[in-house]
Amino acid sequence: MKIEFRGLLLGNLRIELPIIQGGMGVRVSSFSLASAVSNEGALGVIAAVGLGEECGNEQRDYKMRSRAELTNIIKETKSLTKNPFGVNIMCVLTNYDELVEAAQAESVDVIISGAGLPLRLPSLIKNHQTKLVPIVSSARAAQIICNTWSRRYKRLPDAIVVEGPLAGGHLGYSLAELADEEHVSLDKILVEVLAVTRAFENDKSRIPVIVAGGIYDGKDIARVIRLGASGVQMATRFVCTHECDVSLEYKEAYISARKEDIVVIQSPVGLPGRVICNEFVKRISKGERIDFGCEYRCLYTCDAKKVNYCIAKALLNAYRGELDKGFAMCGSNAYRIKKIISVKELISELVTETEDCLNVPLL
Repeated sequence: MKIEFRGLLLGNLRIELPIIQGGMGVRVSSFSLASAVSNEGALGVIAAVGLGEECGNEQRDYKMRSRAELTNIIKETKSLTKNPFGVNIMCVLTNYDELVEAAQAESVDVIISGAGLPLRLPSLIKNHQTKLVPIVSSARAAQIICNTWSRRYKRLPDAIVVEGPLAGGHLGYSLAELADEEHVSLDKILVEVLAVTRAFENDKSRIPVIVAGGIYDGKDIARVIRLGASGVQMATRFVCTHECDVSLEYKEAYISARKEDIVVIQSPVGLPGRVICNEFVKRISKGERIDFGCEYRCLYTCDAKKVNYCIAKALLNAYRGELDKGFAMCGSNAYRIKKIISVKELISELVTETEDCLNVPLL
């Protein structure tokens, strides 16, 4: 039976291509990247984390700055695309509620939420036009979210993103789980989450499952679609595009990275994080305390008295190209990227590869 590479339905919202560009924090995915992705028929995503840091000289508190800046970025994105786009908002942010309210006030099409279980998210939404997509790393998390949303709010997720252990940035796994590749494989988790979502679905309500973490090319996309995924979320591949909002130095760190340069560190967020190793990473991994001073109080899970560096500052420095004072987060396949291309070229390549793979019968 031929499997089609078709559009993605989030409730009554149709995305032409079943590809979501993953949200990448501290301005890596902002209006330029998100709009370019959406213009190609996929779903571009703004990351809401770390938007108040760049406006540090303003005489407003961090929460107000972050909300105002997210509003500005959403408006800028709307000026560049007429297609749907989303906002990724991490649950661990101390200004989570304010950022959700800002996204909703600007009628953002999709809110994607992870780094914790977004159990309260439906209570912050005043209408059903904004689609809600939680990120999970296990079937148990998917079950908890579906049970809670159904019982408390009479609502189910419009889709669920399943993020595997090969993803970039912060990971929903322990260091021991990341070392146990056999039992913590993306394909295995996908099948388990599909079993959960199907138990909640009915004729009027479907829950597409989107796969993330280590998805690099059309072969990967075809594999997970054959397993039952409705689409994929990809972040790492979009960093080395002309339209990505990050500095050229950040992109060059990807291009020059070797496989052995991609490491997992323990982040102040309280989760492991996958990054490209450099001298800064080596210093913090040894416990060195670097230029520390918490100005933001941006994360519930970060204890400023115990951590040895500020991850918000480190990621902002990297965004600016100051990689001697920060690091680039990445997925496990970042070392495979060898050049900077346009979003249009990348998506065209992914679509062609996927369709070619899906048209080849399995032996």
